[in-house]
Amino acid sequence: MNSTAEWISRSVSRLRAAAPAADKDGAKGPEKLARASVDKSGVTDVVAKVAAPRSTHERLQATLRRGQEALSPRALRRLHTDLQAVVAPQVSELEGGRRAQAVAEWYATAELEERRDMWLLLCEQFAPDATEFKSARQRYEAAAGTAEEGQAEISLRRALVSPRTRLLQRFAVFPDGMRFLVDMRAELLPLLKGDKRLLALDAELEHLFSTWFDVAFLELRRLSWDSPASLIEKLIKYEAVHDIRSWADLKNRLDSDRRCYGFFHPRLPNEPLIFVEVALVDKISPSITPLLDEAAAPVDITRATTAIFYSISNTQTGLRGVSFGDSLIKHVVETLTQEFPRLRTFATLSPIPGFRAWLSKNAGAMLDRLDDKRRSELGRAVGFEPPQATHFLAAVDKPLDLDAKSPVRQMLLECAAHYLAREMVDGKPVDAVARFHLGNGARVERLNWAGDPSAKGLKQSYGLMVNYLYDLKRIDKHRSLLAQGKVPASGDIDSLCRH
Repeated sequence: MNSTAEWISRSVSRLRAAAPAADKDGAKGPEKLARASVDKSGVTDVVAKVAAPRSTHERLQATLRRGQEALSPRALRRLHTDLQAVVAPQVSELEGGRRAQAVAEWYATAELEERRDMWLLLCEQFAPDATEFKSARQRYEAAAGTAEEGQAEISLRRALVSPRTRLLQRFAVFPDGMRFLVDMRAELLPLLKGDKRLLALDAELEHLFSTWFDVAFLELRRLSWDSPASLIEKLIKYEAVHDIRSWADLKNRLDSDRRCYGFFHPRLPNEPLIFVEVALVDKISPSITPLLDEAAAPVDITRATTAIFYSISNTQTGLRGVSFGDSLIKHVVETLTQEFPRLRTFATLSPIPGFRAWLSKNAGAMLDRLDDKRRSELGRAVGFEPPQATHFLAAVDKPLDLDAKSPVRQMLLECAAHYLAREMVDGKPVDAVARFHLGNGARVERLNWAGDPSAKGLKQSYGLMVNYLYDLKRIDKHRSLLAQGKVPASGDIDSLCRH
């Protein structure tokens, strides 16, 4: 964080977001609904009361289970006691880890809704002490600019360390504890939109993971055909860009003219957290087809001048929000240049996963940018003058049939260039892959027609692929441009955007 004030502001915002909203007389969600019903008619609206979920505070005081609640009040109290025992202050880290492991063993056999009850306990019963935090914040504000400011900041930081933080740290102690926490967050993530009460736990896990999985604690390893079979199988399992079709396909990706590297964490020694596949070639690759051709002869790597990053895959859903890609690419570039001093060019051959969906919504706006001459040319090509969005989209639905001089093909390339180099949301590129590489300091270098003619490539981007260039001398400059809201792009891409 940039400053203590910014850190405090963000922490306060998280606390307020996690706290249930109360009305002026102290009534909260379910209680307020029930009270309104009684005040209006004198009879409790049972349906509304049942529909509103009870907090764990209410359930721990109850006798009977209500509605769709998974754990009975007695079982919930027992689980709460077990969790309190994990984080008891008189218990050593080792003993706390042993108790956490026992809870994890219960969790392994629990149903999803029972697990949700545990998450709710973690959110609501192990939150920071609001009174202690308020007092520490007031002391910090009063001490600002005085000799006591440093000590007041320390007190404020301690007040923000919740029992939940210490509890999760105890879970990380036992041998498979890190695996347990990562898998737990992966299971939690899809439910966040439907239950905002879980946001505090998710934020806590993401914060801890960003520390535990810092690049300083990661190891870069090369994966080869000689790696253990169990590890190679995980490459097949986690490959997210170009599906690995067979063992022959995998062997081709690990051949002598290829490299594959992954980041590993000591607590997950046999799980790559992220891996990148690299082809060593003599120029920037325009198509994925020859790179995935199992029958192609290996390139003479002594003549290779270019490294093409053609697939980068994150493997752990539970680590969403924890960034490895930037550091991975930097480490791989350093490793490759040590092994192959002739390498001068580092680029990607990347998909454009959001392009077709974006164009289906924005084709009309792109057509409005055309001058009369271009609009007439396109209209003649699609058979309708003036051409409408539906006509253009129908004409590009089979892009591989379009010849090189087709106005439809030219228009599609211009739309793709605009999408990559001009479309921004909140100051960031709208395309997820572009956001990743441009955020790491690359620039949009070149569009490639029929770069990925597979069914997946056609569905995502009409078969188009893009090269992002990592110019090692201009990475900081490119990042600076992006921070100003300008996408770094080659002259060819800029020219397509101006047409």
